[in-house]
Amino acid sequence: MVVTVLLFILGLVLLIKGGDWFVDGSVGIARRFNVPELLIGATVVSIGTTLPEVLVSAGAAVSGQSQLAYGNAIGSVICNTALIAAISATLTPGPCERKSLKLPVIFFFIAAGVYSIAAYVFGTFSRLTGIILLAIFVVYMFLTVKKAFAASKEPDFSQPLPDSLPAGDNKEAPSIGKSVLLLVVGAAMIAFGADLLIDNGTLIAQALGVPQSVIGLTIIAIGTSLPELITAITSIRKKHGALSVGNVIGANLFNLVLVSGLAVTLSPFDVPAEKQLFGMNASFVLDLPVMWAVMLIFTLPALVRNKISRAQGIILLAIYAAFLTVQLLF
Repeated sequence: MVVTVLLFILGLVLLIKGGDWFVDGSVGIARRFNVPELLIGATVVSIGTTLPEVLVSAGAAVSGQSQLAYGNAIGSVICNTALIAAISATLTPGPCERKSLKLPVIFFFIAAGVYSIAAYVFGTFSRLTGIILLAIFVVYMFLTVKKAFAASKEPDFSQPLPDSLPAGDNKEAPSIGKSVLLLVVGAAMIAFGADLLIDNGTLIAQALGVPQSVIGLTIIAIGTSLPELITAITSIRKKHGALSVGNVIGANLFNLVLVSGLAVTLSPFDVPAEKQLFGMNASFVLDLPVMWAVMLIFTLPALVRNKISRAQGIILLAIYAAFLTVQLLF
């Protein structure tokens, strides 16, 4: 048990320090290429924080357990939005750049529409569905890179240079080599630290007699979103809220088009029907509706009013608490 506790602590340390380096590298890249932080968060940072889920889902698909990707994708979207983004909105509400937010939001709802049609209309995720989701990912990345190159050629006065530099560096943006190194090493530390935290946290909880269902809904569910959570907390602490917002929306999109798209393409599957709620498939009456609801609550006011409010964060946190309660009681 001593070794388990020490590994748990090591995982926590790796997460925290990895989060520092990951955010510093991301902000350095944003400043070096004059790209809005929200856009960097919705692409580079999101891919980095979603990579563990991609690897897990691909492995599950190869072993014939691709349905795990379904629950992982929807659960991660709900957790990212109603917990992580909600914490960010509650602690640091403020302006949100609508121009950078629009593209990832549009693509998320396109992907969510494809996902919902496959579930509600066909009741199955075919290989064609997986290919369509992966195609959406490719188109999104192409348009985003194109937009980033266009933005890099224009002066950006919306983010003062000193405020966008890593903490403690007010002279100039770090070199691209240093920024990429911080980003890659930070991402690796976050992924490895999250694995240590989840695995050893589960062992500790089991030793303390915590029920398996509670472990799954807490340590595992939140654990798979730890990269996004650590990035959000670090971004808030370093006053880079836009990076956190972009990361959450981008990660949500990638969970649908990349994580699920890859798993479905490798191994098609039917919509899981093991869990029932009020005599109906829980996916249809709870999981998918909540996924749509939390993203609409988070993104629509931001697009209309050009800012994220504390009220949004509080509402989302309440929804997440209710969602967990239903999962536990039913």
